[in-house]
Amino acid sequence: MPRWKALSGALFRVLAVWLVSSLTLLALAALLPDFRLQSPGGDSLTRTAVTAALGAGAFGLLSALVWPVLVRALLLVPALVLGLLVFFLNGSLLLLALDLIPEGRGQAAPETAVIVAAVMSAASSATSAFLAVRNDEAYHRRLVRLAGRRRGRRAGPARGPASPGTVFLQLDGVGHDLLCEAVRGEQPLMPTVARWTGAGHRLTPWRTDWSSQTGASQLALLHGSNEDVPAFRWYEKDTRTVVVSNRPSSAAELQRRAIERTGDGGLLAYDGASRGNLFSGGADQVALVMSVAARRGRYNRSRAGYFAYFSDPANATRTAVSFAAEVVRELVQSLRTRFRRERPRVTRGGLYPVIRAFATVVERDVVVAAVIGDLLAGRTTIYADLVAYDEVAHHSGPAHRDALQVLRSLDRAIALIARAARHAPRPYRIVLLSDHGQSHGPTFLERYGLSLGDLVRAGCGLPVPRRAGRTPSGAEAREAARAALHRPEEAAGQRPERTAGPGSSQPLVLASGNLGLVSFPDVPGRITREELDRRHPALLSTLANHPGIGFLLVRSAVHGPVVLGPAGAEHHLATGRLIGADPLAPFGDGAADAVRRTDRFPHAADIMVNSACDPKTGAVHAFEEQIGSHGGLGGAQSRPFLLWPAELTPPAPDGATLTGAEQVHRVLRRWLGEAEGPQLPLGPAADELRRGVRPPEGFPPPDPAAQDKSR
Repeated sequence: MPRWKALSGALFRVLAVWLVSSLTLLALAALLPDFRLQSPGGDSLTRTAVTAALGAGAFGLLSALVWPVLVRALLLVPALVLGLLVFFLNGSLLLLALDLIPEGRGQAAPETAVIVAAVMSAASSATSAFLAVRNDEAYHRRLVRLAGRRRGRRAGPARGPASPGTVFLQLDGVGHDLLCEAVRGEQPLMPTVARWTGAGHRLTPWRTDWSSQTGASQLALLHGSNEDVPAFRWYEKDTRTVVVSNRPSSAAELQRRAIERTGDGGLLAYDGASRGNLFSGGADQVALVMSVAARRGRYNRSRAGYFAYFSDPANATRTAVSFAAEVVRELVQSLRTRFRRERPRVTRGGLYPVIRAFATVVERDVVVAAVIGDLLAGRTTIYADLVAYDEVAHHSGPAHRDALQVLRSLDRAIALIARAARHAPRPYRIVLLSDHGQSHGPTFLERYGLSLGDLVRAGCGLPVPRRAGRTPSGAEAREAARAALHRPEEAAGQRPERTAGPGSSQPLVLASGNLGLVSFPDVPGRITREELDRRHPALLSTLANHPGIGFLLVRSAVHGPVVLGPAGAEHHLATGRLIGADPLAPFGDGAADAVRRTDRFPHAADIMVNSACDPKTGAVHAFEEQIGSHGGLGGAQSRPFLLWPAELTPPAPDGATLTGAEQVHRVLRRWLGEAEGPQLPLGPAADELRRGVRPPEGFPPPDPAAQDKSR
């Protein structure tokens, strides 16, 4: 494009935005009693219009020049607080702009200035976006600004821009069957994804491990191994530590262990970017990544994503308004479910509306902006997690209208990323995938009136409280919001589901969706079935024969791993021997292999408890406050999806189903190799990454012998 034409187009857009802002200012002055653009004695319409133009121009200049400086200065402010400050900062800039108008014609009350600034920012943003859509070059510049890349794109990788890059977009919690429903019909729920499935992409399900949750799946997807990750949260007797996958310290430790086990840095170790994930994947560029959230310094750039997005005042205003609207939407939807007496239902009060808004608005917007910046920078590999659906489905239900509305917004985010890829300096292949699905059903507490912890106490002959305690949801966004607020990690004894703390002689019960873990902290190592029967003769039969429990896994000193079911049913995993009906039959093919694999984990609980599952409907009973749950076996939670461009080789030959996230990781690596890029680093590069991942407080230091062996 000739330089004069580009300059004239830019000048036209600036004038158009200025005109719209001036008209908006005039309209607001006529509507709001505490806001005026005239002298006390009154002015002519022309004079008032000139005053509005001066005010709009001053506000625009201050927003362009002062706002990025303010945001950079406030980077240390927690993200949610920064989102709330957007309104007041914008209002302050408007008051300053009005003071610059000659002869004091511009005046506004402070509370009115906040409203006027928000409306003006929204109007100018809408105008700029409309004009950018009509001009590819302007649209490209807006995407650059959206990602905070004002200094231009960095150079492409060594093999040149012709080598295609790869974007992995993880739709957290979206199962294969749900996605199929969302892309069907003449007006599909997700039109962008529907077009991809119709042409250019291929869709297939894959099967998770027993622990069907983000911590286990994403650790394997990004780092190649989820060995010794039995659940979302578990107790480790050797360190007397409760590990929770979405805590920053736990995520850092799990990532360190995976790197030691596999001997390489991860899927994103070469020119990669990790956005909104629990783990970094070895990427140098990270934003909202939990495993680095607890660290500060040159190796932690996780909060840079906030500046990249909020440095644009229009984006900050839009996100803040959307955040407030999402809080109101959640309150209205929660009241609607109560008035309609919908069942099942869980409590959605407290901080949940704020946490939901953080996941569905703030985290989504920041992650999408970061991915767009990575595309325009030409990065080789990008992996991003969009957690919005998973968070809402936990509390509303996987197929509830509230959760389906979130799928629409995710489809729009995917479309925005796909449009940005057209302006990238290299071609990109976009792969959609999920880490697990979600299974519906009333909670164990709602269905049977007692928690799993209460049932364990009853089986051990311990007193059971009259009023059952409620277990907070373990949704991924909760700890992400705590990290954004700079809140300390939750203490190990704060969850009421636990019957005792670490080191106690009483059982410790933890919940991970519909998977429960019972540990006896006073018994070193894994307690045997025979020892359990001696200590607590009624415990195993109480659990196995409860109608809400599908099966138990225990370790026998005689028979090895044994799965127990109702009416004395047993499945000896070491020999395949069955006594009575197979307790694993309702959970489909592959259940025995998944349970057998978990049994060999050093930190498997003394008793692993999986809730019952209706084989016809796929309904399960979560042991925590979730009516859409995942974490164990049963229903749609174990069937995530993989949607890949047709030019890549199929994930498995002859239409076979991939089993386990580690197999999917190998497929993702193969696809990166098919892009004709450099091989992912091993050996010394992994050592360097290993040294950069320090064990967090509360965990033992790495074993030097194990490090030498991994090298």
